[in-house]
Amino acid sequence: MIRLEGHGDYTKDSLCRYCQEHAPTIQCKDCFLLELYCPSCTVERHRNLPLHHLQRWNGNYFERITLKSLGLCIQLGHRIGDTCCNPHRAFNDDFVIIDTTGIHEVALDFCACGTMQTHVKQLLRSQLFPATITDPKTAATFGVLKQYHLLSFESKTSAFEFYQGLARLSDNTGVDPPKELQDRYATFLRVVHEWRILKLLKHFARGHCPDGVVTTEPRQCAVLCPACPHPGKNLPEDWKNASLNKRWLYALFIGIDANFRLKRKLVSSDIVDPGISKGWSYFVEEKAYKSYLEDNKDRNQERSTCASHNAVNMADTKKSRGLAATGVGTVDCARHNMKLRNAVGDLQKGEKYVNMDYLFFSAMKHHNVIVLNVSYDIACQWSKHLWSRMSNLPSVFHLDYDKKSIKFLIPKFHLPAHIKPCQIDFSFNFSRHVGRTDGKAPERGWANINPIASSTKEMGPGSQCDMLDDHFGDWNWKCFTQLGRLTARKLANAIEQKADHQCELLELESCLLVQDISEWRIDVEAWEWDRMQSNPFKVRVAPETQATVWLELARIEAAELEYGTNISLHADVPPSILISSGMDLEEQQRCLSYEIVALGAHATDHQLAKVQQHANALRRKIDVWQDIQLLYMPFVSRLRANEECPHSSMDVTPAVEAINLWLPSGVGPDTQCSAQLHRFEWMLRYTQANDALKDIRNLLHLRSHLDKFKDNNIVGQAANTRARSTINKTEVKVSMAAERYEVARAALTTLAQILDEGPAWKDIFRPLNRNRDLKSLKDMWEKETEGTRHLLWIWKTPGVAEDASVGLHDALHIEWCKAHARAMRWEEEVDLLKEEQQRVIAFLDWQAGWWWSQQQGRESEFLDDCLREGLKAYAERQASLHRALSAHFQALWTTPTLPAATSIDTAMFTV
Repeated sequence: MIRLEGHGDYTKDSLCRYCQEHAPTIQCKDCFLLELYCPSCTVERHRNLPLHHLQRWNGNYFERITLKSLGLCIQLGHRIGDTCCNPHRAFNDDFVIIDTTGIHEVALDFCACGTMQTHVKQLLRSQLFPATITDPKTAATFGVLKQYHLLSFESKTSAFEFYQGLARLSDNTGVDPPKELQDRYATFLRVVHEWRILKLLKHFARGHCPDGVVTTEPRQCAVLCPACPHPGKNLPEDWKNASLNKRWLYALFIGIDANFRLKRKLVSSDIVDPGISKGWSYFVEEKAYKSYLEDNKDRNQERSTCASHNAVNMADTKKSRGLAATGVGTVDCARHNMKLRNAVGDLQKGEKYVNMDYLFFSAMKHHNVIVLNVSYDIACQWSKHLWSRMSNLPSVFHLDYDKKSIKFLIPKFHLPAHIKPCQIDFSFNFSRHVGRTDGKAPERGWANINPIASSTKEMGPGSQCDMLDDHFGDWNWKCFTQLGRLTARKLANAIEQKADHQCELLELESCLLVQDISEWRIDVEAWEWDRMQSNPFKVRVAPETQATVWLELARIEAAELEYGTNISLHADVPPSILISSGMDLEEQQRCLSYEIVALGAHATDHQLAKVQQHANALRRKIDVWQDIQLLYMPFVSRLRANEECPHSSMDVTPAVEAINLWLPSGVGPDTQCSAQLHRFEWMLRYTQANDALKDIRNLLHLRSHLDKFKDNNIVGQAANTRARSTINKTEVKVSMAAERYEVARAALTTLAQILDEGPAWKDIFRPLNRNRDLKSLKDMWEKETEGTRHLLWIWKTPGVAEDASVGLHDALHIEWCKAHARAMRWEEEVDLLKEEQQRVIAFLDWQAGWWWSQQQGRESEFLDDCLREGLKAYAERQASLHRALSAHFQALWTTPTLPAATSIDTAMFTV
């Protein structure tokens, strides 16, 4: 690299290799071979390369020099090599060209002879985009505009950063910045804006229309989703007459959402900065939209009766000081992540119904479908009075909803934030004919567009609207080209998941009664068709608690007393109370053990005294209980004596938390313990295990909530320490509940052998693996979702139907409904994906034909041969492009297995 700072391989050249007359002092930095030329040869060899950077050897080092200073002049209006008889120098001989290689001051002559065209046409035909139409002094090459256009899509580079990069290519020191850099940034912004619009119009054949831009209608310049249903384009002719079992395949899935990152400051106005695109693509037509908002600005927002959603209850209090727009709302294709036509608009103050209603009905105005599935994170509230609010909208927006099947759903990610009834009634997982749609398509689009928020928030209304439209169009196009690979992967996964979940459903049904399954299937299908029917996913039987069992035991003893069969040996402590009290003491021992462990190595005297007081009180309770225990279990005295017999002089009395209470499950089967005591402990241990599982589930849910709250809201060391302390306390409680369950299950294992209990209880109370099983349903690190999950056993109640209690039977009912829903959703997903593949091919064939027909769009006009050939070539290239996409997609979909890494040759799809 340092060697190239000098002459390099041309050090010994004293004469220019081409003219052999002058010394070679000029070198082109942009040429591949760093040859040296004399000034005159340099000019001659760079007539076709007028925007290269040159450097001149001054005797010691190379210094920057321009082709203009060497006398090179760019001649427009003629072919290369031809001479104009009447050249006209650019205004004040001050012309700047912005190119990928930098910003260049050049000498430029326009043609002013008999074949002259306007200055604008001469520049455009040389692939130079003029900044103005009158005496232009600045132009950008098509190359730099294409480069920035794509960079703005992929890397979200701002125009300022890109322009500064070009400026530094010209001068990276700031010592001698060229004068052309001082006032061309605003010009570059204007040129880029116009370039975006012209490319948009070209892509949608407005150049092939006789009236051009004048007759461009709203929604006409939007990239359509080829997999969504479009009557007349990709649906069969008799699609409206399809049976109910097939009509759902022609449904349109849409997702509604708002983005408050895309705010816009209160700068400029619609008069100063009007948008060029008048609702041509994704944004609604601004004038009609804002007129409607002004007419309905005083309408009150309905309060939420579900969870306290900020989108509903806080819409009026959204911070809007200094902002013209607090964000944007949108309606997307919920299955393929593409923006719908005329479905985006600014939000002036939060996510208000008045804004979102307009966007929804504006988008639906262009879709004549019968079945519509609407996803919105506040759908449970927004849909309540939607049709009455529709009457406030212009009549052209009104939907004939009585003749349509419209279903409102909540995206899967947002569903846990809603109340329990909404989590079932608005769930994608439990709704019929929606496949594996998740409803969160807009979120994926926001991730792509959010990086440009820092640029668009400083723009005027028209510039922001046009720029976002352009980015949304590029996002739609990328989704369009990736549909083949994405759909192939989804279908392969759906076929596999369908088989897995159908197999799992069959395994579950093999443990259930045929009669129960038939009744449950009738219930769930009735609810799917009519939500007014009984909800099969709702818990109908409350689970038993220890308090319920104690009440039942007290009633049993009351009956024994009445008939004289009670064997109580203590007036105040019957056998059932003895066992339950012993279990309470056992729990207090565990709590004391955790208190001692929590003291740590540096406990204070106050902490030690408090724990010692707890130990003393527990010791007194155990002494009293042991005296009563001897009335019912006299043989325990021998067990205690054997336990207390010292084996060495070093033995000491066990700590109070380690005293063995010798409950019936702990004395073994060879003692003379009453069968009734075994039965009482069995009943209590059974409910103790059930209650422990219930506590574990509640604590895991709490822990998950605390973790998420800490990550989302806690800032600072002190606050994080307090939050971590609370989470640690919850962890300790989870461990205590888990230990309580393990003790109860161990006791049940012993008692089952003594009482000759069947194996059914083992299906209900399984061994607890603390590393695997102690996870919440909505754990933030959990990878499985409702549609793909295989429930951990602590979150369901398995068992054999014949041995099931009323509560277990209800739990099995709910679990079967969920397993049935999972199998059905995956089966529907397979059918939907196959239907979408057919629609994509039909749409591409239709669009190829449409482009082919555009060749005759201006047939009746008098056009020069060059323009006519260009119109024909572009239309044929677009038709060929869509046919190539169709063939590519079909090849992907007919391949048995999709390769792990599939690459698409994007060069063949260049628009």
